Amino acid sequence: MVKLQKILTLFIGIGAVGGAVMMWIDPMGVMWGGEPLLELLRAKMPWPDIFFNTFIPSGFVLLILNGLTQFVAAFLLFKKHQLAQWAVLACGIILMLWIVLEWWVWGFNAMSNLYFILGLVEAVAAVMEIRKTKRII
Repeated sequence: MVKLQKILTLFIGIGAVGGAVMMWIDPMGVMWGGEPLLELLRAKMPWPDIFFNTFIPSGFVLLILNGLTQFVAAFLLFKKHQLAQWAVLACGIILMLWIVLEWWVWGFNAMSNLYFILGLVEAVAAVMEIRKTKRII
């Protein structure tokens, strides 16, 4: 189970870095079809004139929330740190919440659905590992 968690945390973290870089390289989303998504963000999110003129702020949030946290969890897993499973659980929950926000803004789509499932797998695996080691849940 821990091997799967290591793979998932690295995969999701690398995906978040890739997504953030994509948003920074093409902040209007022209090359990757994000222009309509930017308009939906502007229509549904608070402070659209501050945070949603481009995808640059979204890229930073993606990198921090779903990149950095996943890499920290992966590091803790590789170090066999006692808080590793709690970090993986937090990452799974953060990712699922991120996807719920995406569903609210853009609706269901294959990539968001897949990432929600990955977050759910992370969270369930962490709970199983925490219970296995009897660290209360």
